[in-house]
Amino acid sequence: MIVNRLSRVLIMLLICFCSMGYAQKFKVVLDPGHGGKDPGAAYGNFIEKEIVLDVALKVGELLKAEKDIEVIFTRKSDVFIEVAERTKIANREKANVFISIHANAAKNRLATGTETYIMGISKNEANLEVAKRENAVITLEDNYQKKYEGYDPNRPESLIGLTLLQEQFIKQSIDLASKIQVGFKNDVKRVDRGVRQGPFWVLHSALMPSILIELGFVSNKEEGTYLRSETGKSALAKAIAKAIIDYKKTNPV
Repeated sequence: MIVNRLSRVLIMLLICFCSMGYAQKFKVVLDPGHGGKDPGAAYGNFIEKEIVLDVALKVGELLKAEKDIEVIFTRKSDVFIEVAERTKIANREKANVFISIHANAAKNRLATGTETYIMGISKNEANLEVAKRENAVITLEDNYQKKYEGYDPNRPESLIGLTLLQEQFIKQSIDLASKIQVGFKNDVKRVDRGVRQGPFWVLHSALMPSILIELGFVSNKEEGTYLRSETGKSALAKAIAKAIIDYKKTNPV
């Protein structure tokens, strides 16, 4: 009798131990845009590739404090990563979310605020301009005409036919993007430009909910100063990390 009870206890302990050992973590791929020979948007000392890398690293540190979250970076230093490789990293890692972090720019130097994009069809001129600028990085890649056959960087709407992969994740992508925008608006007090759709190469082949964040405008002197400051980068990183943690609660592994 006692031996049987001990056996049952040992079996239960073994099951619990194995379950703990194989518990899946929520995988977050953080993608700081641009890098290396591609500075992204640059206005004076406000350089996109530097700002977004700092913010991404801060987001990663905050998320690593969560025991059930694993963080993967597409880059952790000033290196050039091809656009297609960024989502390949997320797909190989079987990530739960892919988050590409960028900073905006506009001819109108008074433009300000944050916006978060999901992959999708858009005929809005402003959205297409953002997509065109972010997609233009592919022209820095070797043999890009063959790799991205059929895509014209000057006509981002030519990517619209490739949005089907992301359609199955649109609800989750909107949920995550909305949480991030709420955090930017309420916690960081930034101008809210909303959740938008656009044809972005960096999102189109991701096999998980995916978003592209525009932290603000480096072309606006006041906002660029904020984005470059430690205060600004830390506040934005906290809002992003909080949104990811909140999203995970309703979208567990």
